[in-house]
Amino acid sequence: MTPEDVTSDVTGDVAAVYREEWGRIVASLIGAFRDWDLAEECAQEAFAQALRSWPTTGVPANPGAWLTTVARNRALDRLRRRANHARKLEDMAETQNTDPEPPVDGPIADERLRLMFTCCHPLLPLDSRVALTLRALGGLTTAEIARAFLVSEQTMAKRLVRAKHKIRDSNLPYEVPPAEVLPERTDGVLAVLYLIFSEGYAGAAPPLVRDDLSEEAIRLTRLVVGLMPGSAEALGLLALELLQQARRPARLDESGELVPLEEQDRSRWDTDQIDEALSLLEATPPDGRFGSYQLQAAIAVCHSTAGTFAATDWTAIANLYARLLQQTDSPVIRLNAAIAIGMVDGPAAGLAELRAVEQTNRLAGHHLLAAARADFERRLGRYEAAAASYRAALEAAPSVPEQRYLRRRLGEVTAAAAG
Repeated sequence: MTPEDVTSDVTGDVAAVYREEWGRIVASLIGAFRDWDLAEECAQEAFAQALRSWPTTGVPANPGAWLTTVARNRALDRLRRRANHARKLEDMAETQNTDPEPPVDGPIADERLRLMFTCCHPLLPLDSRVALTLRALGGLTTAEIARAFLVSEQTMAKRLVRAKHKIRDSNLPYEVPPAEVLPERTDGVLAVLYLIFSEGYAGAAPPLVRDDLSEEAIRLTRLVVGLMPGSAEALGLLALELLQQARRPARLDESGELVPLEEQDRSRWDTDQIDEALSLLEATPPDGRFGSYQLQAAIAVCHSTAGTFAATDWTAIANLYARLLQQTDSPVIRLNAAIAIGMVDGPAAGLAELRAVEQTNRLAGHHLLAAARADFERRLGRYEAAAASYRAALEAAPSVPEQRYLRRRLGEVTAAAAG
């Protein structure tokens, strides 16, 4: 093996550790020093040091602890050089140890959970909560987050700075909220977690299609469930994430092209995750109320327990979407409800429902709306109209796998129209 091979292997190791440990290290540093910029900068320096040191010394037995120690030492060195931080340095003297995650008070000893509740504080706008959580806990770069939000990197950088300043200037507590306010704060946290999961499951651009983000969202959702075992919505979200994650192995073919649900090889679905999700839903407290995540999980169950696409109970799905729309008027939920109606009553009925969605202008120009319209038109044999809709969807599709799939469909209906 050449020195270049060693360096390449170590670079891969550092990248893997980054995905696993970034959120843990940053959360630990923020918990110790209450300085977001210091935490991120020193974490970055620790990973840079790993790239320099590990090719010679080898990857340590506990890379997370090694990186945390290096990052904390860098932070302490910086604080020592700041005369106006002398008091903070004294307060933080006990952090001069190698424990990667110092003990914390509260029902769950995880700094990332504390950081998550801070990132998701209701004083912050929702988009800032998501962006800050993706940055601090997910380890995404500012450029990656900007692509997810379809804004410039400069705009996203300013948004992140404003969020950090809001936390600092408002002296927002770095803690899991007390039990009496947990329910009202948990709704916001669950919303952010599902958005993060969705970014990892099917991100807006190829760099964001990251399985580690979905896994991190699932891990953090498990922590919330552990904190609030009686929360039906937390259980529902965890079940929903597991049911969707179970289908991930079949979503792309060997060439990286998107495989629609009706064409997926269901033997590739993760049955362990499906079984766990079903157990979670069975354990949900029977209080007679069904929240948004419970209903979405129930819809996912209809897909996950059907042996074939043809055997899917679309009537049950359409009824569940009708109940869901009574709680949330999300444009994407309304789109999915229209698709379900089309699967029950036929593609003509589906097109009528899609026209109603289009009239709201809330999904104008969205590739999913154009793709759904194209699919119903294809099923009706209106190939020229379907081709036009597929072209519109292709122009707006953000990811390469989606573009490949739409291009294939466009070729099929174009050939059918010509024949």
